[in-house]
Amino acid sequence: MELVFNPFSVTLLISSTLVGVLCIYIAFLLKDLVRWVALTMVSVSIWGFFYGLELASLNLEDMLLWGKIQYLGIALAPAFWVYFCLRYTDYKPQRNKVLIISMFIIPVITMLLVFTNSFHHLHYREVGINLNGPFPLLKITPGPWYYFNVLYAYLLFTFGILILWKRFKFADPLHKNQTRIIFAAGAFPIFFNLLYQTKLFVPYDGIDLTTYAFLFTYIIVGVAVLKYNLFSIKPIARDKVVEAITKGVLVLDEKKLIVDFNPFMNQFNPKEKELRSTFDSRRVFKAYPEILELLNTSTVRTLDTELLVNGKSKIVQIEAIPIEDKNSSLTGMVLLFDDITAEVEIKKKLETQTADLRQLNDLKDKFFSIISHDLKGPIFGVTELIHLTQTGLISKEEFVDLIPEISKNMTNVSVLLENLLAWSSSQLRGEQRFPENFDSLKALASQRDLLDRIAKEKGVKIKFTTEDEVWVFADKNMIDLVLRNLINNAIKFSKPEGEIHLSSEIVQEDVKICIKDFGIGITPENLEKLRNGISFTTKGQNNESGTGLGLVLVREYLKKNNGSLTITSELGKGSTFCITLTKSANNTRKKKVKAELKNS
Repeated sequence: MELVFNPFSVTLLISSTLVGVLCIYIAFLLKDLVRWVALTMVSVSIWGFFYGLELASLNLEDMLLWGKIQYLGIALAPAFWVYFCLRYTDYKPQRNKVLIISMFIIPVITMLLVFTNSFHHLHYREVGINLNGPFPLLKITPGPWYYFNVLYAYLLFTFGILILWKRFKFADPLHKNQTRIIFAAGAFPIFFNLLYQTKLFVPYDGIDLTTYAFLFTYIIVGVAVLKYNLFSIKPIARDKVVEAITKGVLVLDEKKLIVDFNPFMNQFNPKEKELRSTFDSRRVFKAYPEILELLNTSTVRTLDTELLVNGKSKIVQIEAIPIEDKNSSLTGMVLLFDDITAEVEIKKKLETQTADLRQLNDLKDKFFSIISHDLKGPIFGVTELIHLTQTGLISKEEFVDLIPEISKNMTNVSVLLENLLAWSSSQLRGEQRFPENFDSLKALASQRDLLDRIAKEKGVKIKFTTEDEVWVFADKNMIDLVLRNLINNAIKFSKPEGEIHLSSEIVQEDVKICIKDFGIGITPENLEKLRNGISFTTKGQNNESGTGLGLVLVREYLKKNNGSLTITSELGKGSTFCITLTKSANNTRKKKVKAELKNS
């Protein structure tokens, strides 16, 4: 056996050896999917290696021997290619034994016919040596099975390419690039084989360039598998994993262009247009400076922000995960979007409820203190006074002298009891509201009359600054208690011989009722507490006691009647408490009620 190597044979021997080593290394190093690429590469390397020996041979017998061994690769390569394509697209060919047998039975028949061709000449009709080139070449005249095998190989490679195209024609760019490499591995060599079979391009009238195309392509594929982990995850498996993630996933390249995203990401898209690959993420989020800042981060960061999507506001948590290469250079970024709107709302509700419960608990403790001190003290005092009178330790004349002070204490106790009962009813039974239409000016006059005695004892005059009927729609009993507490407070903090002004007027769709005094006013610190609904007590001008319960009830009853309270005050000049209530339809007729407003 004499071999004379030439550039064509040497190139094939070296490249096929390289591909063979690569595919064996890949087959043992990696698993499952990549092994089927390796088997296709092994088949091509066998074809190329023995074709190289054929081109180095000088006699027909040696050429035919190497040609027969070549068909171990030529016949099996198309079948391994289709099997790989089926596995790559997540079809399970191992479940269909008929399909496997049908793919491999033709290659087996081809190899048998090649090795026994001298008996039937179905594969090669004639064989000889072509001496017209720079070195001897095998010259063949194809038989019927040769054409059948070529057609079968074309069909298998085309079938594999169609499977890839159909499955990944709408894939993301990341896996489109991966699929293009596989596509080229199948289509590029077939193109050269077509040139050879049609005699359009055949160097020296006999050299088949198909093996060169295969080997060149698979060297690139092998390097890509090892260096870039080309087939580490099948796209179909990757799609299932990413689509199963209940967060929005957005993959960006180093230029901040969108490379990939999962379907859930569309729920976080603030733009009217649907997300597309190659979109500039900075344009997508240009209305959100905090997100643009996040895009420039080089470390893992988390951001909670508000997004407007399809007209609806969402609280979104965005986690930025930079992607780095082996040299720690930033090559892209993964953004994870999570809708935390419900969590934030629940957290706010819990915080509000906690604050309310804490305030109610504080009020409860305070009210027990009120009951044990402010109620027990005056009642026990009266009881002790009666006992002293009965035992003669205090004369009737002395008792009569104490009656004004006792009356004053009992009035305070009466107001306190009324507020306590109202608050208890509201808290324990969830007091119901029974709204009705009534004249706010008459309600003010009624409460003024109830507190008139207390005002006269202090020399305070209560005047009306408006006279027209102003009707409201609210629960009258609740509003009576609100007005009574506010007027009582105004008396309490008014200076002796001072004045209190009462007014009621329509302001757009509401009724505004104001109680204004010219007393000592409220300090800025206490004014801030009042506006924030914090309960506290302050002694009046004549050391009148208080509990802080009145304003708690005022706010609660106004809230139940869709009303509000505003407080203005200037230290040393007085305070104004104004409430707003819903206007009644009865305000279409106005009537003077001057006769009923008897100013003190």
